[in-house]
Amino acid sequence: MTVRCALPAAFLLAASVLAGCTAPVPPVPVWRPQVLAELPHDPAAFTQGLELAGDALYEGTGLAGRSQLRELDPTTGAVRRAASLPGTLFGEGLTVLGPRIWQLTWRDGVVLEWDRATLRPLREVRIDGEGWGLCSQSDPARLVRSDGTDRLRFHDPVSFAETGSVRVRLDERPISGLNELECVDGQVWANVWPTDRLVRIDPADGRVSAVVEAGGLLDPSRRDRADALNGIAALGDGTFLLTGKRWPAAFRVRFVS
Repeated sequence: MTVRCALPAAFLLAASVLAGCTAPVPPVPVWRPQVLAELPHDPAAFTQGLELAGDALYEGTGLAGRSQLRELDPTTGAVRRAASLPGTLFGEGLTVLGPRIWQLTWRDGVVLEWDRATLRPLREVRIDGEGWGLCSQSDPARLVRSDGTDRLRFHDPVSFAETGSVRVRLDERPISGLNELECVDGQVWANVWPTDRLVRIDPADGRVSAVVEAGGLLDPSRRDRADALNGIAALGDGTFLLTGKRWPAAFRVRFVS
């Protein structure tokens, strides 16, 4: 016998349980970036992290022996200050937390804590696994880290001790390659390496709630040495700044259907 689920929406969940039906799952929206403005970006910057805090844009760059923490002018992209990571550390994602900045390293097994006012490293904290992307949430107060897999890891914002994790799924399929992160309004945006795609993730259960297809954002004629999209900074007005590794430009965008 076929059971038909045709009850009013208010009773759909209860009916599904009682009748053995499964409520339909709405499709995940797919958006694209609408370019509002373009600004210069250092084409030598192997961008790994990007975040706006106050009147400064902070950028973490990678490559062993060449990694930096940078403070940029958010309107011109000009470098105001820069500090090199110690030794041959390979820098990755970063996040600003009050007077401090946390910056990951890739396979060095440490995360750096910086003094934001002076751009001086304060300490190194050991971590397990790789470091890719990083962002901070206020409710609950925690840091969110990606490690290149399909898992988001949660960390204490003071000690950086790992406090939990969640696996990320799109239509029940794992999404790996999670890279640079941005925490916005309780959700986590992630670049998906090595693509020009972004996903919005609910950190409560790991479900992807939106996808952004950003292919073509940087014209093919300008992708001579450019690598994948890898840099997303929320600007606080519903718009974002996007760039990538060795991209010659950054783009202020709005996501539209």
